[in-house]
Amino acid sequence: MIRFGRMNSKVLYSLVAIGITIIIILVLNFRNAGKKPTNCECFSQTKEQEEGGQDCGSQVFQDLTPEEIMQVKRYLQSNLGVPLVEAPQAQPSDNCIYLITLQLPPKAQVLQFLDHQGSRPAREALAVVHFGNQLDPNVTEFVVGPLPEPTYHQDITAQKYGQKLFYSQRFVLANEFNEINEFLKDEYPKAPNFMQEVLNYNGSNIQYIHQLLPGLKSGDRKMWVSHFQNVTGYYLHPIGLEVQVDHSSLDVSGWKVIKVFYNGQYFEDMEDLEKQFNMGKIRVEKVKEAPIDGGYSSLKQRVPPKDPGPLQYEPHGPRYRIQNNQVTFLNWRFAFGIDASRGPRIFDVRFNGERIIYELSLQEASAIYGSNSPTSMLIRYMNVGFGLGSFIFPLTQGVDCPYLSSYLDWHFFYDSSLPVSRKNAICIFEQNAELPIRRHYESIQSPFYGGLADSNLVFRTISSVGNYDYVWDFIFHQNGAVGVQVHVSGYIQTSFYFGDASDFGNRVQERVLGIILTHNIHFKVDLDIGGPLEPRR
Repeated sequence: MIRFGRMNSKVLYSLVAIGITIIIILVLNFRNAGKKPTNCECFSQTKEQEEGGQDCGSQVFQDLTPEEIMQVKRYLQSNLGVPLVEAPQAQPSDNCIYLITLQLPPKAQVLQFLDHQGSRPAREALAVVHFGNQLDPNVTEFVVGPLPEPTYHQDITAQKYGQKLFYSQRFVLANEFNEINEFLKDEYPKAPNFMQEVLNYNGSNIQYIHQLLPGLKSGDRKMWVSHFQNVTGYYLHPIGLEVQVDHSSLDVSGWKVIKVFYNGQYFEDMEDLEKQFNMGKIRVEKVKEAPIDGGYSSLKQRVPPKDPGPLQYEPHGPRYRIQNNQVTFLNWRFAFGIDASRGPRIFDVRFNGERIIYELSLQEASAIYGSNSPTSMLIRYMNVGFGLGSFIFPLTQGVDCPYLSSYLDWHFFYDSSLPVSRKNAICIFEQNAELPIRRHYESIQSPFYGGLADSNLVFRTISSVGNYDYVWDFIFHQNGAVGVQVHVSGYIQTSFYFGDASDFGNRVQERVLGIILTHNIHFKVDLDIGGPLEPRR
């Protein structure tokens, strides 16, 4: 057994001082982890290469600022010549501005500016406007510019799509979803006994999942709405009732229920459901009422916390730099942004000073479901319609991203009345790759070993669209490779378990079916290795 005598006071004071110094360093590192990007200082390309500075070419791809968004909105309000209602309050019969985002300049103009000292392309915005209050309702896309003080707007709809966009092609706004939910609440009194005795409905204990796209053929706006218990993690608490709503009329009073489904049986409307229930012709399967926290669907911690796992650290601080929307890391340089509809994207990706990618951007994330109930069997989520960028929320240090990441905010206008700001929406960090980039141990000749540790830079953001969370990673390796990784988390989507449900998924609770689905993730890659090439998808 080893015994220690009384520690010399000088040694003790020295250890205390060292400990305090370490704590101060760690605190300063953590405080600086979320530092904001500094303003860009413009350098010529030559000076940039000599001094390691950053040029301002990346600003061509920079997302709109809140001030620019408001300038575009005010311009449209003053120059479209029609009354505009704020999108969150807009009825289908109103005009409203749905989206304002950056309009990317033509690639040829950008390359002329970046590579041949050409003039800077005009900074413009893309605005999507719903014209519901017209004799010929439609969806129109305008290019508005130049920013920051717009003086013109151009209708590019026909040029972009080859035809005008019919009003029935518009995506369902948040307020229209709310109107559908309120419409259903007005329908429930038509089946009072069923709603009370089977679902124990009290006016506020039901939540909804909507079938999208809304219909089977072009022009349809007929949406199945599946009912769930209104508890935390309601996605896992289906109750068996599904209602199809025809909401094609621009007048909400003209909406109607065209079909009802419960536990494998179809009915003409809520009155028919009530009639059949009172006659005892419905197979009733009452669902146990879940606690308000959802019970098994709650994300509350269920076991005591354990000691934290290993953490990464930067011995000499970050090896990357962020200025405005441009990142440099060792031999890498790229610009980044987020589109409110499509999500994250990077531009002008260079390795050792040579452009290898002009654009790498998320285009769509679809989820196609299958089930034996009408809502789930018809769901074809095209998540761009929800706005993959608009569903990006603040990231959590130590869980979503490493503690020492740099966190950036972003701003957008999507189905809103004012620019929306999301703090810490993006994180950037260097991570240990956990594999050597190369290594060899020679055992046949005289033994020798050579190896090189690998680390990479990650640009990350996360879209939380309904029940699913998509983690988007753009990864830059030291050997010149660029990778994209997508991780899916969140809640599974479920339907009420009845009949041959097991052919369409797995039973996860007594009356809950975890339904099958297929994810399709689409990225656009415009490679420029050795010169401009056509985009590849």
